[in-house]
Amino acid sequence: MRQVSVKRLLDDNADRLELHWKGGRQGGNRTLTGDSELKATVGQVGHMNLIHPFRIQILGAAEGAYLRDLGDGAMQVSVDRLFTPELIAIVVANGEPVSPYLLDQCNRHHVALFTSPQPSPHMVDVLRLYLARMLAASTTLHGVFLDVLEMGVLITGASAIGKSELALELISRGNGLVADDIVELYRISPDTIEGRCPTVLRDFLEVRGIGVLNIRTIFGETAVRPRKLLKLIVHLEDHSHEAFSDLDRLQVNATYQDVLSVPIRKVTIPVAAGRNLAVLVEAAVRNFVLNQRGIDSTKEFIERQQKLMEDGD
Repeated sequence: MRQVSVKRLLDDNADRLELHWKGGRQGGNRTLTGDSELKATVGQVGHMNLIHPFRIQILGAAEGAYLRDLGDGAMQVSVDRLFTPELIAIVVANGEPVSPYLLDQCNRHHVALFTSPQPSPHMVDVLRLYLARMLAASTTLHGVFLDVLEMGVLITGASAIGKSELALELISRGNGLVADDIVELYRISPDTIEGRCPTVLRDFLEVRGIGVLNIRTIFGETAVRPRKLLKLIVHLEDHSHEAFSDLDRLQVNATYQDVLSVPIRKVTIPVAAGRNLAVLVEAAVRNFVLNQRGIDSTKEFIERQQKLMEDGD
């Protein structure tokens, strides 16, 4: 289960959001977990909400004015309602003054209190994106993940089938490496998968017979990518494999592979002597882009054949 502590959240966003730790320092070790661990009525981060509370409540200019207009008694009642068991942090944005009562309650309940001069909508947008990346459902797959023609492509296949050699050829053609061997995949939205590289493997590609290559050093900064959205899986299959005879040569029906419950388009390419796999992978990516735009070459070919047969009749 992925999680992030309050202290980690502050360290990662302090400079960008100009966050300052005002109170509740005892709550620095409290953690946020993924959405699946939350109750249906609780969210991760948002503007102050007493009905569907957030784990991080943001108080901007509108919220500050609302609390001040309530008067001391009603204001204290509203502040007390903020402190649900799920609350782990409060951010007072827009440079708003911090109520002494709010500060006291944060210290009492061990809830981190941050301040920032930045506007509250910006705070919400940045923290939501940050938490979406940090707390995303994740898995790992074996393969080589590349940026091919600005498209995230995962190359899979049996061991020693030539994935790394193919990746090296694609990199030499101007494409980029994201990860080799182990690819970390995160579902950052309901239908979006992002691929990243484990820190220890970053920039490296292992090629049998040569060893481990530092792609950044050999090909330069533009040859590596920190992350990429997964759009296409290219599976390499040995030509002698008995299942290859069942391969749909026309690819009338697109095939997909579920990754974290998200269907990802999958193309199977047979490996055989004399085949230029790098060209085939780039062609597969170009064809996929056309499919996304509603252009299907296979269907056009079939329709042309049918029209010729109909005209012949």
